[in-house]
Order: sequence, then structure tokens, then C-alpha cells
Amino acid sequence: MIPPHPTPRVITVVGPTAAGKSDLGVFLAQRLGGEVINADSMQLYRGMDIGTAKLTLPERDGVAHHLLDIWDVTETASVAEYQRLARLEIDRLLAEGRTPVLVGGSGLYVKGAIDALEFPGTDPEVRARLEAELAEGGSGVLHARLAAADPEAARSILASNGRRIVRALEVIEITGKPFTANLPGDEPVYEAFQIGVDVERPELDERIALRVDRMWEAGLVDEVRALEAAGLREGLTASRALGYQQILAALAGECTEDEARAETVRATKRFARRQDSWFRRDPRVVWLGGGDHDRGELPHRALTLVERAVTA
Repeated sequence: MIPPHPTPRVITVVGPTAAGKSDLGVFLAQRLGGEVINADSMQLYRGMDIGTAKLTLPERDGVAHHLLDIWDVTETASVAEYQRLARLEIDRLLAEGRTPVLVGGSGLYVKGAIDALEFPGTDPEVRARLEAELAEGGSGVLHARLAAADPEAARSILASNGRRIVRALEVIEITGKPFTANLPGDEPVYEAFQIGVDVERPELDERIALRVDRMWEAGLVDEVRALEAAGLREGLTASRALGYQQILAALAGECTEDEARAETVRATKRFARRQDSWFRRDPRVVWLGGGDHDRGELPHRALTLVERAVTA
């Protein structure tokens, strides 16, 4: 049964990495007279193409894609800035009578684009102190502190993601509330129909392993080496991207290339589980998958659901 939705003005395609979101986004944009807006935080970076599975121009099949390649790898990601840019694109497309199709697995970015989400400010002194602690003691110590202060936030943030841990602790210190308490519910800014691409865990794990192998074969190590020369190591966000982080470690002699590849597979599987958990918490997401994948019917099922929602 399709849950009730207002007439959708924005379509989102969400779910874990390697589920097939990008291709579905292109299909829906073609059929609905729309354009794709990227909601993958790492595809925002110029030059990070192979490791983020960024669609090539032929793969975009004539569909305009927005918010790709907008930041240098030395820039620190900002969800607030992404929110501003995404809403500009959404408003422009709606004004032109076109359908914005928001595609990506970065849950906070999707939520920031379509929901009433305000971001707490920053405190330079608090941020500097926490970053100094991160540099001195590593992310594990700060993650343990976060787990004590806000267990839910700690479960959703990787223990290796020092930047996000610092931000969560900063918000807790500034507001006096848990980091998760600063994230509102599902009050929408736009009328949206949200599609989740569901893949059974064993199949998704196989897809992830195959994708990583193909990335290596496509030249991911050389891509990271070129980005290293452009300042990737200094980028607080980009340097932590899956695959890039592991290859940087290999280039620094901290592990072998084979070990980096194996760790990329393991880390990506963990990340996919976190993505799935994030989107499962939103009851507005309509999940498609299972036999639809096997029969190649998922795109048409998705289109049918969107069209029903439009005419409901």
C-alpha cells in the first residue's frame, strides 16, 4: 500500500552505496522532465570521480546533473552551504516547471535540502580546542567521549571520522543538548516523494566488493596520487572519503595496496549499513527492491509509484 503523500514537487532517490541510486535517478529524470541534484557529499569534490562512482557524461544520458565538482579537495564540507546551494537548484527547477530529482546516500544532506533543518553555529575557541585534542589523542578518545554524552550520535558517526566527532562535541558544548537533539523531525520544506533503493545484504556486499575491484582497475590509486599533489591530505573532509583514506595510508607506507583495497571493502560495507539505518528511520521513504532488481522492473515500479502520487 502506498503511504499518503501530497503532490510531489521533489523526488528523492536514497539508500546505501552500490544500491543503484544513480541510474534510477537518471531514469526518473528522463521520464519526468527533470534534472538530477547530487546529494552525495563526496561527489561535491572536483577530481574525486572513480572512488565516488560519479557518473560519466555518457552515463548521465543527456540528463543535467547539478552540485557535482563544486569544491576543491582542500575545502571542508559544510552541510549548511550544501543546503543553500541545493535549495537554489530546487527552486530554480520548480520555477521552470521541471522536476528536481535529488539523488544520493548522504542522509544529512538529503534532509538538509528538503526538511526544516537549521544548523547550530560554531564557536572558534571550542572548535580549536577540540581539533587540538583530535590531533593529539586521535579520534577514538573523542568518540568515546561522544558515546558517553550522546550514544545515538556515536552510533551514527564512525569512530574514525574525527571531523564529524569534533562537530558533534562542539554542538553539544555550545547548546548544552545532545547533538541528536539539535536535529528536528521530518517537517518538510518541499513536498517530496522519497524512494529508497533496497538491496538484500548479501547481494549488496557482493556489489560493494565488485565495485571496489572495478575502481582499482579503473585507476583509483592514480586518481588519489594526483589528488594528493593537489592537497588531498590537507582536506579535512575529502581525505576521509572511503577508498581515498585507505590509499593515502598505502601511499604513506602505512599498509600495502592490497590491504588498502581490503579495508576499503570492509569500511564501505560498514558505511552502507549506517546509511541504511539512517534512511530506515524516516517513515516517508517508500522502499523498492527485492525481486524488482532481479526482474529489472525497479525503475518502472518507481515511476509508477511517483505517477500515482502525482495523481492521488
